[in-house]
Amino acid sequence: MLADSRLGLLGPGRALLSDISVPFYWVSSLPGRMAGWLGETFASREDLAAENRALRAEALVLRARAQRLAALSAENLRLRELLNSTALLEENVLVSEIIGISPDPGLQVAVIDKGRSSGVLPGQAVIDASGLFGQVIESGIVSSRVLLVSDSTHAVPAQVLRNGVRVVVEGNGRIDSLDVDYVAPTMDVRPGDLLVSSGLGQRFPGGYPVGVVESVTNDPGEPFSVVVARPSAQLDRSRHVLVLTDPAPGPDPRVLAPAGAAADPVAAPASEPAP
Repeated sequence: MLADSRLGLLGPGRALLSDISVPFYWVSSLPGRMAGWLGETFASREDLAAENRALRAEALVLRARAQRLAALSAENLRLRELLNSTALLEENVLVSEIIGISPDPGLQVAVIDKGRSSGVLPGQAVIDASGLFGQVIESGIVSSRVLLVSDSTHAVPAQVLRNGVRVVVEGNGRIDSLDVDYVAPTMDVRPGDLLVSSGLGQRFPGGYPVGVVESVTNDPGEPFSVVVARPSAQLDRSRHVLVLTDPAPGPDPRVLAPAGAAADPVAAPASEPAP
């Protein structure tokens, strides 16, 4: 001890012994360090698995929100189009939402969420952002039924915007096409012509797009051409519509007839002259 403390003679030997003992310390501490490493490994794996599950759940929620945002963005765009169309109207309008459609494939009827309490009356015209949608045939207190222009009992006095030729546009029960009646082979009606309501018959205001002519077929043995048009309104897509709430025309018995009555056109008056 004296030699070590005073003279430092044992320092090199002690350092050598320390170097030699390092492997023994490392080996003796190996079980404890292995246990700690295994514990950290399993704990980290459980933490990662839990974090992974949480991230998956969060990603699922975010995807659901993104889908909802996409739907809201599309609805916002449709509402903007609808509101932009009101700037061009002189009539009083009421924004309404379609809340139901008829389950009968032979009946083109939609239900809207506005009724007499909001000023909706039978006979009033209904449009969407693209064109003439139909007309109110029955109004309750808080909801109304709208007959679409594509219904087989519906007809609209119209004219070709390009030259003013008068025609009658009738529904044929199909959501994507309309029949254009009383078109003589000598009349100037061409594919691509825009048909607008003429205002005759005082049922629909004039100037609203009804459809676009898709085809004109002339048969030498027939007095009239077969003309098919595509509806301007998005009958199978529109969610919001505008009800023209200006004073509606007087009740038409054919409009107010109960279901199962004679299937006369509900829009074109009986006195409507052929072109």
